Amino acid sequence: MTTASLSLVADIGGTNTRVALADGGVIREASVRRYRNDGFNGIDEVLARYMTDESVGPVAGACVAAAGPLRHGHIVMTNLFDADGQPWVIDEGRVSRATGAARVAILNDLQAQGQALGHIAPDHLHRVIDGPVEDGASMLVVGLGTGVNAAPVHNTPWGRVVPPSECGHVNLPAQTEEDLRLLRFLEALLAGRGEVAHAGVEEALSGRGLANLHAFAASEAGRDSSAASAEVLAALAQGEPVATHAARLYTRILAQTLADLALIHLPYGGIYLIGGMSQAMAPHFGNFGLTETFRRPRRVALMQNEFSVTVVADDYAALTGCAVYLANGGKG
Repeated sequence: MTTASLSLVADIGGTNTRVALADGGVIREASVRRYRNDGFNGIDEVLARYMTDESVGPVAGACVAAAGPLRHGHIVMTNLFDADGQPWVIDEGRVSRATGAARVAILNDLQAQGQALGHIAPDHLHRVIDGPVEDGASMLVVGLGTGVNAAPVHNTPWGRVVPPSECGHVNLPAQTEEDLRLLRFLEALLAGRGEVAHAGVEEALSGRGLANLHAFAASEAGRDSSAASAEVLAALAQGEPVATHAARLYTRILAQTLADLALIHLPYGGIYLIGGMSQAMAPHFGNFGLTETFRRPRRVALMQNEFSVTVVADDYAALTGCAVYLANGGKG
């Protein structure tokens, strides 16, 4: 395949990596392939396999997004290891050698999602909290999946800027007696697992977070629970009371967290939720008061009048963000 004018883009998750080719900022959907990470020793091996599978020659540019902190131009994965037990490192040299690309960019996955905003088909956008949307204003992308994170999206005269963040580990909001019981429950639960006993928002809003909330709701009912998130969602669909309690807690904590983030970043261009948990929980947000909690009055009237929240249901959004970033001249 003649690929000298194409870009290669990749999205590395904890379990799978998606790879595709792009014409400018547009993904060639027929070129998308998914690889299980446990079959490889690093991103260079994944990309080399893709080049072979697709009969791809050297590409003009390459951009890789990964779920991890970006620092000094590279990402060290905390949940992917090679055969020698060393963590995968995502950097320009490995990507360039595997793809032949002279121009390489490495992004955090939330940064890639932020770059994609404005380039996602309307039928993949589902509004869950109505509100005004100001064209060209700052936005906020919030990831709810295996982990939790958020990043502001700023449109400037010099291009779009999406700073990296690790705000999934900020403290859990606690305003009621139940919130305080939940906080202490999570600390004890984590300590019992030999983990750091810090009740951050990720311990409530990620996939494992929903399971944690279900364990708490069960304890409040005098029961024990070791249900995984998929089991909780299945029970919720049946109207099971403990699962309903957990989902109500999830929705309230999410609304409080989004409101706090909105006041910090002032995303007049909208808040966008991405990730599997946002899609799984979206059908329940209306029943459990997402809007009402988000709009709860504060000293300033912003929360009552401003900001919208939209769920992004597009599996290729991170790939699109990588492609758009390269097409707009991004590098590094």
